[in-house]
Amino acid sequence: MNNYTSARIGILGAGGYAGRELVRLLARHPRARIAWATSESEAGTALDDLVPGARGPALVKAEDAALDECDCVVSCLPHGESARWMERARAAGVRAIDLSADLRVPGAGTPEWAREAVYGLPELHRERIAGAQLVANPGCYPTAAILALAPLLRRGLAAGPVIVNAASGVTGAGRSPRRELLFAEVAEGFSAYAVGNVHRHLAEMRSQAAGLVGGRAPELVFTPHLLPVRRGILETIYVPLNEPLLGEPIGMWMDDYASEPFVRVTSGRMPSLADAVGSNRVAIGVTAVRDVAAPMLIVVAAIDNLVKGAAGQAVQNLNLMFGWPETEALA
Repeated sequence: MNNYTSARIGILGAGGYAGRELVRLLARHPRARIAWATSESEAGTALDDLVPGARGPALVKAEDAALDECDCVVSCLPHGESARWMERARAAGVRAIDLSADLRVPGAGTPEWAREAVYGLPELHRERIAGAQLVANPGCYPTAAILALAPLLRRGLAAGPVIVNAASGVTGAGRSPRRELLFAEVAEGFSAYAVGNVHRHLAEMRSQAAGLVGGRAPELVFTPHLLPVRRGILETIYVPLNEPLLGEPIGMWMDDYASEPFVRVTSGRMPSLADAVGSNRVAIGVTAVRDVAAPMLIVVAAIDNLVKGAAGQAVQNLNLMFGWPETEALA
């Protein structure tokens, strides 16, 4: 078990939405100190100009970041760019947490150093995260979907296809300017994207689902939507069952998550964004579906895409890696 009284944290990509959220959370962390933070477009900016109240040196460009002068590097860099910095951090002997999709699902071409990455969903992999040197922080959509489905998958009750309809606030698309994310394009609208089971997050959903069932997982059909709010994700998941259930289905979620500090099971109602936004919480509700030929459940999950879906989960993983209370700076 690791027992550090404090740790120096380096942040790659602090200028994006997830990076700013990470700075905000670490600014109130009693054991973590920001050693440096990078931004290519905002280098030279004071940290408290980026996030009011944050303490630390001014932002620098990534090439000027001293990887060996921190105890852990957290990367909020874009997909496809983050992996090379994780490799540098590991070569420097520094622990690392990657918020991109680069290391979440090993493939045929994954280098050996990257295969040591632990999938950073504490509710499933807490013990492995605590001993990890490299953590692949989960995606926002998979975090909600996997935790919502886990009780059914563990028990072998989910048949396929499982339909995951998910809606995310616009911060989930990143901070880079894009026409389709302008206020006039998004406001008062609601649209699907990556339709046809082509979203990158499907790979990690399938991988984690397979791990939970210990083999071949039910088929997943995932359709994300753009919700005209700043932050938050709401997922409505339709799950055909292999057999009828006796009693109230919510008991499985109550049992599995009774001791989890960041999972709230809502009894008697479905969760809304208000149950999760601004917190590191996953709120989950479940109900049986009436008047259908085969047994089916609807599971609804809500998270904040920037907290439990990104920076908050990274801090939760950081706490585990350094032997600190898991709720530090999050509760």
